[in-house]
Amino acid sequence: MGKFVNPDKSAFQDAVVSKIYVDKTRMLGFTNEVLGTQQKFICNSRPRRFGKSMAANMLAAYYSKGCDSKELFAGLEIAKHADYEKHLNKYDVIHFDVQWCQMMVASAEETVSFISKNVLKELREIYGDVISADTNMVADALADINTATGNKFVIIIDEWDVLIRDESTNKAVQEEYINFLRGLFKGIEPTKYIALAYMTGILPIKKYKTQSALNNFDEYTMLDPSLLAPYVGFTEDEVKDLCKAYNKNFTEVKRWYDGYSLEGYHVYNPRAVVNLMLRGTFQSYWTQTGTYESIEPLINMDFDGLRSAIIDMLAGDAVEVTPYFFQNDMVSFRDKDDVITLLIHLGYLGYNQKLRQAFIPNEEIRFEFAMATKLNKWSELISFQKESRSLLEAVLDKDTACVSELLEKIHNQYTSTIQYNDENSLSSVLTIAFLGTMDYYFKPIRELPTGRGFADFVYVPKPEYKEDYPALVVELKWNKSADVALQQIKEKKYADSLADYAGKILLVGINYDKKTKEHSCKIEERVK
Repeated sequence: MGKFVNPDKSAFQDAVVSKIYVDKTRMLGFTNEVLGTQQKFICNSRPRRFGKSMAANMLAAYYSKGCDSKELFAGLEIAKHADYEKHLNKYDVIHFDVQWCQMMVASAEETVSFISKNVLKELREIYGDVISADTNMVADALADINTATGNKFVIIIDEWDVLIRDESTNKAVQEEYINFLRGLFKGIEPTKYIALAYMTGILPIKKYKTQSALNNFDEYTMLDPSLLAPYVGFTEDEVKDLCKAYNKNFTEVKRWYDGYSLEGYHVYNPRAVVNLMLRGTFQSYWTQTGTYESIEPLINMDFDGLRSAIIDMLAGDAVEVTPYFFQNDMVSFRDKDDVITLLIHLGYLGYNQKLRQAFIPNEEIRFEFAMATKLNKWSELISFQKESRSLLEAVLDKDTACVSELLEKIHNQYTSTIQYNDENSLSSVLTIAFLGTMDYYFKPIRELPTGRGFADFVYVPKPEYKEDYPALVVELKWNKSADVALQQIKEKKYADSLADYAGKILLVGINYDKKTKEHSCKIEERVK
């Protein structure tokens, strides 16, 4: 049992005995399936506070010869698998956290040598004369051991990308580190001595031009999590179970912390959910992880269309993004798409794989973006909000003439490039027009399944404002009439989705007439 080689089970045991532990050991069923196959090289990137280290500690505790974990895993999901005991504590494991290693040395330049020196030292303590005396590389030592004994290794690297992120401008450090990883994992010899390689971090593997530096790895990311999607964070079913156990309103939890949609799973940030359950207060827990410092320099980069895209997403819309040319580092930005792609990997934006669109996933992250833009006093945002607040006041006053006039003004002044030809284009204008709801309402719910159909927009006031602000159910029509829009809300009982909402509800029908090029509006209070 060592620090880096064949570690014990203590780190994962701490997680299992914690007050809140959500069992993710089914993931071991997946890694068992790829052990010793061409798919044994895995890079699983996910945002900060999404359980990266716990997953790495779980793998180490399960595979490591340095401990007896049978009792620890006995009551968990993996114990139900047929091959559970076949792989339990059967492998030499090398497990290290690059961030911790970097902290142990005087400079980033010493990190790789620190890792190599310590891993080699522990390997020699176990395998003695098997390793050649002149061997000074971990890869060579593993090859020697495999040749002499036939033993294969499970290599687990946590925070694999910290030198790519923290030393983003230090090319020498990055090249040395990438070469170290290539030596471990690329070529014929590694296929002999590796049973499983698992790297986890925030960023996907660094690209050189358009190719991955380690193209033998299968990558699972926030853009394409594939089979590992249910292990990225807490799934909706898992959050529902926690809400029952801790007597929390699931609807409110969903409004605050849902939003990441991965391969059909609704995924929640584990840190946020655990803090809510234990502390009992709805708030942004990302503020405790340096969120503002991460977002602020990115959203203020001088790329055409970046600020308008952020404003659109703050208002509740989604923006198209091309994520394929991002170089998977913190400095190689060519356009707004690269910035948005990084924000997706960092967890500050959600991603719709089918539509290739980015969006702000939930109220927690929306709050962080709002703070970042307010502190920078974006003039564009201030202008949008001023006009939008006037529109909100007109809606609350049921002043339909004023609403129609302001919608027209906002369209002409701020979104004149949008050509109306259907209800989708009309909705793009409406998101900007209702930006002023941001301070008082949750992120608008788009296409909410309500009653016997789908409402276009539903705005639910935050708890502290529900006495002063009604919920808004909005239906849009193109080239029909506001009466038709309002009637549809009633006939399809869109407001019924807010059955657990005891406050006032306004029904808002909006139409754009193709011939007259004018907006019209009808507003009524729902009669229960």
